[in-house]
Amino acid sequence: MAKVAFIGLGVMGFPMAGHLKTKGGHDVTVYNRTAEKAVAWAEKFSGKSAPTPAEAASGADFVFVCVGNDEDLRSVTSGKNGVLHGMKPGSVLIDNTTASAEVARELYAAAKEKGVGFIDAPVSGGQAGAENGVLTVMCGGDEAVFDGARPVIDAYARMVGLMGPAGSGQLTKMVNQICIAGLVQGLAEGLHFGKRAGLDIEKVVEVISKGAAGSWQMENRHKTMNAGKYDFGFAVDWMRKDLGIVLTEARRNGAKLPVTAVVDQFYGDVQAMGGNRWDTSSLLARLEK
Repeated sequence: MAKVAFIGLGVMGFPMAGHLKTKGGHDVTVYNRTAEKAVAWAEKFSGKSAPTPAEAASGADFVFVCVGNDEDLRSVTSGKNGVLHGMKPGSVLIDNTTASAEVARELYAAAKEKGVGFIDAPVSGGQAGAENGVLTVMCGGDEAVFDGARPVIDAYARMVGLMGPAGSGQLTKMVNQICIAGLVQGLAEGLHFGKRAGLDIEKVVEVISKGAAGSWQMENRHKTMNAGKYDFGFAVDWMRKDLGIVLTEARRNGAKLPVTAVVDQFYGDVQAMGGNRWDTSSLLARLEK
């Protein structure tokens, strides 16, 4: 059993911290900007809450962070009362936020100055993956630090991989989001075409899902998309944030991402329709408006 802190109890962090307590058997202290949520977590999982990130991290062996963006991340790590002010030498900071590779490298250096290990460890699998403890975790950092942290991360994951030095986890998550954007747009167009052609969508998907067109998105989202329901996971606002990170990195490294750039604009159209909190499969709604 390790002493663990978890910072950020959103739709992902709340269940992830729960798995660290129940499945991992760790001594977990949480912090959340809205203190009521931290109190609710502590009551549900028989854990503890703290009034600041630094106090939550005090004495912890492992500190997990899962917040919204780069600036939120800087605030709860190196800002006033951030975790790096409370962490002990030899402990490890594990960042599950989807953020830029730049901030990952920045935090790696800041942690190293304090004798603390750092792993950037963004996740994929959505709210359902977090709740079921079956997330995919893409890590960047030093191998020895990763090896020590992996048994703890395993509490909420089904796949954990070290992709390279600091920032590599975030870069891998960018690849993940690039692939998802294109897949969802393709599925949306296919379903839209099939409906306009008068086909029975269930029969179509039953057949094509067993061939080369099959995907997780098709298997898990075609029914809700066909029904015009878009309340099943990762929100459009968050996908646009992620694609913004992707496109910024692409401008830096020279990668050409024409499809990703167009799909990002399409998600902007969905936002203009009022679909900010719809899930990412709502690209179909844009075609059917």
